[in-house]
Amino acid sequence: MSRQTVTASNAAAVGPYSHATWAGDLLFCSGQTPLDPGTGKLVDGNVADQTRQCFDNLFQILEAAGLGSDDVVSVNVYLTDMGDFGQMNEIYAARFSSPYPARTTIGCASLPLGARIEIGLTAKRHL
Repeated sequence: MSRQTVTASNAAAVGPYSHATWAGDLLFCSGQTPLDPGTGKLVDGNVADQTRQCFDNLFQILEAAGLGSDDVVSVNVYLTDMGDFGQMNEIYAARFSSPYPARTTIGCASLPLGARIEIGLTAKRHL
């Protein structure tokens, strides 16, 4: 089986991976750090600003695949400081509507390029 991948021209990748890969009707999006695709650099600011950029990048990938936020079924969030959970959660709640996707939030020691947050997600195409 050959991989069917999705690339969004306005989302950055910092390694040898696809923005997303289809597996049947499921789209597995690679984790996105808060990179500004225009500059290739991390967004300055607090974790709320970085969370917004992660979702901006992810939603660009969804759009490139013909999907939207209502198609998201699962989200994985990685935080370098669990003290940032409240700010992340506030932005998360504004980006989705009820019923919300399933979510896992993990505290980790570090992320690429010194990011404070990384977010990945899985979406489902409805035929």
